[in-house]
Amino acid sequence: MTFVRPDNRAIDQIRNTKITPNISPYAEGSALIEVGGTKVICTASVEDRVPLFLRNKGIGWVTAEYAMLPRATNTRTQRETQRPSGRTQEIQRLIGRSLRAIVDTSRLGERQVFLDCDVIQADGGTRCASITGAYVALALACRKLLKNGLIKNSPILSEVAAVSVGIIEGTPILDLAYVEDSTAEVDMNLVCTGSGRFIEIQGTAEREPFTRDQMDEMLKLGEIGVNRLFEIQRLALNV
Repeated sequence: MTFVRPDNRAIDQIRNTKITPNISPYAEGSALIEVGGTKVICTASVEDRVPLFLRNKGIGWVTAEYAMLPRATNTRTQRETQRPSGRTQEIQRLIGRSLRAIVDTSRLGERQVFLDCDVIQADGGTRCASITGAYVALALACRKLLKNGLIKNSPILSEVAAVSVGIIEGTPILDLAYVEDSTAEVDMNLVCTGSGRFIEIQGTAEREPFTRDQMDEMLKLGEIGVNRLFEIQRLALNV
């Protein structure tokens, strides 16, 4: 029997994805990314200061914060007003690591770029959408720094994008929506550079362990997905 996805997508097809640049008139760089029903506003804010451990070293820093609006999901989620939950901390660290991996911080000077990723609607893959959208916001912010003569060379060394893959009913599939993610036997997130190198692979078997062949198939699907996302990023950045 052929596996049929709820939205009738092919197993190697990402959800309808759109990135709208310059969504915020105030941030140095911004983008709204829509991946199926998931929508995330990503902003890049540049400050002329760095964390204490980097002061007077002549290099910059890139960090990220992630949050989900209370009604981004079917039921209200309480605001994290005191401190981020463990899940939120894990996701924002992932976003920060992913973007720092493609940045030469020595070219920033003593500046810090804050990447804020705010989920306004969640339908699976919010961390992957945040990374993909944050790259566009960061690229736009760096363009502004260059245009204003604040830096001599772009600190961005490569593109970066992220996509989910998984296994449902024994079938590897690309870009899981929530209804798929919640029932998947395996759930994996891939973060890749434009040169095809991996920054991070997060994979977990929820039920049955997966084989090496299945993992290889998921990696192939992930490569298809991020390559399509790179095309969408380039379109948003007009490159």
